Amino acid sequence: MAQLEQGQEIPQLRVTPDKYLTVRYAGASGDFNPIHIDEEFARAVGLPGRILHGLWTMAQVARAQTEAAGGPEHLKRLSVQFRGMGVPEQEVVVSATVRELTGDRALIDTVAEQAGNQIIRNAQAELQL
Repeated sequence: MAQLEQGQEIPQLRVTPDKYLTVRYAGASGDFNPIHIDEEFARAVGLPGRILHGLWTMAQVARAQTEAAGGPEHLKRLSVQFRGMGVPEQEVVVSATVRELTGDRALIDTVAEQAGNQIIRNAQAELQL
């Protein structure tokens, strides 16, 4: 892992969920809420269409941290606030900045955005360097 400095941005993670991601993730997670898998139902309840699972989006935040840190064993803590809805087939961008370095630990502030909307914000990861 590269040396981190306070205020440094870590590499962005950019991922575009394909149109079938929510169906596959429903099977993997066991969350078959129709807002994730049924386009007509999602629209009927006022959504723009099927929406991403929040935990999938959180996993992308974790992935950005572990890729920057050199592996999942370096991620010691992760907290997020779900603040928006993501949709398939639009790029999700995870951006992060080193807030604090203390000994062998780094606190990283993170957001996940899609089409300019923060779908996860006030996320904080603690990495062991």
